[in-house]
Amino acid sequence: MEDWQRDFEWLRVRHAIKKMFGKPELPEMDAILFLIGLQEYGRPKPDFTKEEKQDLMHIAVCSLFEQDGYYEFVGRDEDGWPHYEQRMNIDISGLFSQESALKDRIIKYFADTISQEHITHENQ
Repeated sequence: MEDWQRDFEWLRVRHAIKKMFGKPELPEMDAILFLIGLQEYGRPKPDFTKEEKQDLMHIAVCSLFEQDGYYEFVGRDEDGWPHYEQRMNIDISGLFSQESALKDRIIKYFADTISQEHITHENQ
């Protein structure tokens, strides 16, 4: 994906999430990773500890990179937390490249949701 395409699609994802949750500001990467982690965890809870929030963001990264074979889902523990096993090293150097790789996978993760929301709003 070219940089301009990534920037455009990333902005679409951020706007869609902002609209879904009725927030006044566009979400940043960490908030989106937290949201994906919550989705993958699948068990809402009124409050998470700081460590649990970090765990949710890690779950998001594992889930996003699972589709490319970097991680494999191995199951849930007794508390329902998903666990992944690393299968390959993520060989992406440099902060910009790492951020771009995450954005590409986040865009792909939300692609169906955003397309469906766009279709729904066009028909109203």
